[in-house]
Amino acid sequence: MADKTFPLPTRNDAVLDFLADRRSNKSKAMSEPGPDEEQLRQILTLGTRVPDHRKLSPWRIVVFQGEARARIGAQLAQTYADDNPEHPEDRVAFEAARFLRAPVVLMVVSSPVDCLRGTPVWEQELSVGAVCMTLLMAAQASGFGAQWLSEWYAHDPRMHDALGVNEGERIAGFIYLGTPSEQSLSRPRPDLSDIVSFAS
Repeated sequence: MADKTFPLPTRNDAVLDFLADRRSNKSKAMSEPGPDEEQLRQILTLGTRVPDHRKLSPWRIVVFQGEARARIGAQLAQTYADDNPEHPEDRVAFEAARFLRAPVVLMVVSSPVDCLRGTPVWEQELSVGAVCMTLLMAAQASGFGAQWLSEWYAHDPRMHDALGVNEGERIAGFIYLGTPSEQSLSRPRPDLSDIVSFAS
């Protein structure tokens, strides 16, 4: 079967406008509804269309929705309480509700493939970052709010066990998806003159 061909790129002002105005939505200002099964499938499909040297797919995504969010929240609260015996009660409740801030939470896991195949782990990790960013854009282009967070539990080995993160894997972040209840505020962006140089 012949390879499928695609048209050459052409200017797309709608996409340029979307990128120029893109900003994250706060997870604490999200509510129902989240994406339904078909919408979520499309977001996940688009989110994994990223640069991926040697097509290794060195990442995986775990979807938390419904009661699964509360179960992880209970583990978060217990872990926090164990580490902070003098904790205020409202902070424990806050930890328990972290995954309840949005209807859907995507855990993006860096799962590098043996680099003996020739793709450095660093390149594979960059690909994972591209997945997180593309998931954000796919969700927002689908009409949902989205925020990429990590927070302490992304780096805690005990929570890795609870979340099913395997040895050699790392959490790239959690993508919160839902319906935003407030407008996102703009923030200062870097001046190109500070971050761009031209080789001579």
